[in-house]
Amino acid sequence: MTVSRLAFTPLQYIGWGSLERLRAEVEKFAPSRILIVTDVVLVNLGIIEPISSQLKAHGYYVDLYTDTVPEPTLAVGEELVGYTRDGRFDLIIGIGGGSAMDLAKLAAVLAENTGPVADYLNLTGTKKPLRKGLPKILIPTTSGTGSEVTNIAVLSLANTKDVVTHDYLMADAAIVDPQLTLSVPPRVTAATGLDALTHAIEAYVSANANPFTDGLALQAIRLIGGALRNAVNNGQDRQARIDLSYGSNMAGIAFFHAGVAGVHALAYPLGGRFHLSHGESNAVLLPYVMGYIRSHCVKPMSHICLAMGGCASDIPKEEASRKCVEELVRLVRDVGIPNTLRGFQIPADAMDDLTEDGVRQTRLLARSPMVLTKADIRFIYQSAYDGVMTEPGGHSGRDEARRGYHRDEELTE
Repeated sequence: MTVSRLAFTPLQYIGWGSLERLRAEVEKFAPSRILIVTDVVLVNLGIIEPISSQLKAHGYYVDLYTDTVPEPTLAVGEELVGYTRDGRFDLIIGIGGGSAMDLAKLAAVLAENTGPVADYLNLTGTKKPLRKGLPKILIPTTSGTGSEVTNIAVLSLANTKDVVTHDYLMADAAIVDPQLTLSVPPRVTAATGLDALTHAIEAYVSANANPFTDGLALQAIRLIGGALRNAVNNGQDRQARIDLSYGSNMAGIAFFHAGVAGVHALAYPLGGRFHLSHGESNAVLLPYVMGYIRSHCVKPMSHICLAMGGCASDIPKEEASRKCVEELVRLVRDVGIPNTLRGFQIPADAMDDLTEDGVRQTRLLARSPMVLTKADIRFIYQSAYDGVMTEPGGHSGRDEARRGYHRDEELTE
């Protein structure tokens, strides 16, 4: 019998205007020195000043750390951890996209643990945190990563990415206010939204999925699939922003428990080697990976198609699963993300190096409903470069029952 492990952020506020709960949450920790980890873009947009000023007005010492970057490198993580250790802070507030929140989590935990960040990396590190670290409050300003509800911090290495992962990285409180996402530009809205959709889809077809994660993943797919085009075309669409915030959050909880797989495994090298944003890396690969593994997850993909509104409930599953891939292609196109690796100026001779990096992501690949070999990964990269949807000519894969969890139910609207 399969046993599913469930872990959650202890407290979350989500909804329009929920940022108003921040001061009350800060008071619970009675901090003497607060560090806000964010980025300079949010400072320039005027989002951070009202937050820090309110805290200062109530007597809190607040320091602002803005030396964060998208897709942060190991060196950026090391610098922030050192800064946090030297500053003797007792509360960390992470405000921003996934990169800022990941760095805030990393700083909060490793500030009270010894050694460099490199020692804690999943692929090459040898250490696990022994101390819980500083309390942390996370506040997303995009709808994409779900970092506020996961125990993972992602860092870019020379050619790929790696993570620090431990339950100590879980936020003590998270505040998800859709109002903070109104200023996100269309391209970033598209990329982060497709990142969240990828989380939900990969969680739903994951070898580690369970009924709990399925419910969250499908609802996230419905919300994101129904709202993303509107949010990209009209960033002030309040309901679209609300739906994306809820969808991203649900997708984050779903993939935290069920895991992501082939799309993310192949996306990491794109970010590491060519500095594509994580959202765009996932977006360009999503249709190609799902198209390639389709025959090994026909039923789940038929459900995904229905949830996205890409097909009717009465068509055969095989047809619905193919329409699912078609709907993913349409969505990526409609929100303005290039649909080939050539569209991102990835060179033709990079496929072998990308493949070598991709096969190293064993933690992610283990969750794929289809066993992806080195040859499979090479073929997917080439397909994504050429812009040609392909399926394998017959590979062994995991049964759709996936470790004892059977999907015999039918979904209807």
